[in-house]
Amino acid sequence: MSEKKIHEDQKYVDGLVNNNSFIIQAIYDKFAPKVINYIRQNSGDAERAQDIIQETIITIYNQGCQKKLQLTCPFDAYFFLLCKRKWLNYLKKSGNKEVTINEEVLSKDDDAQELSFESSIFEGKQALFNQMFQKLGDACKDLLKATFKIKSMEEVAASLNVSYAYARKKKSLCIGQLTKLVQESPTFNQLNY
Repeated sequence: MSEKKIHEDQKYVDGLVNNNSFIIQAIYDKFAPKVINYIRQNSGDAERAQDIIQETIITIYNQGCQKKLQLTCPFDAYFFLLCKRKWLNYLKKSGNKEVTINEEVLSKDDDAQELSFESSIFEGKQALFNQMFQKLGDACKDLLKATFKIKSMEEVAASLNVSYAYARKKKSLCIGQLTKLVQESPTFNQLNY
């Protein structure tokens, strides 16, 4: 019984992954008003709420594509918790001290809490990776970008006009350098609770 059942609302995640305009519109129609209302009641406005909703949809899309997100709770609860966390993080970063949180609006669904937490960690790791990737030299960035797109190292080497042995060795060094940058970042330990 430890295997969790996939919720029927998985259709929303699948719809985002498949870029189904009907599902995307349904998400906006059904779930956005609750988020907009929450953000308005907590020091925000409709425009900023739309930004939060858009960021959350992108997060769910990325989770669906990269992590094969399996929804074990209602989409509404998961979506709202992600939006809420993004909004609270925004307020925290902007230094807004006057935050009134209406706890009655919050879902008490454990699966939604867990999925929301996992998504926040995933998003934080993605941001850290991207930030540290930018610190690499151009040669490393070009090589790693090529390996993300092209699976064969022979093709990567040919596309960069270098030998196969050099490409493999350089890739190993670049990944080592990126790993070191990530692990030495103060953010890294915060993401690994």
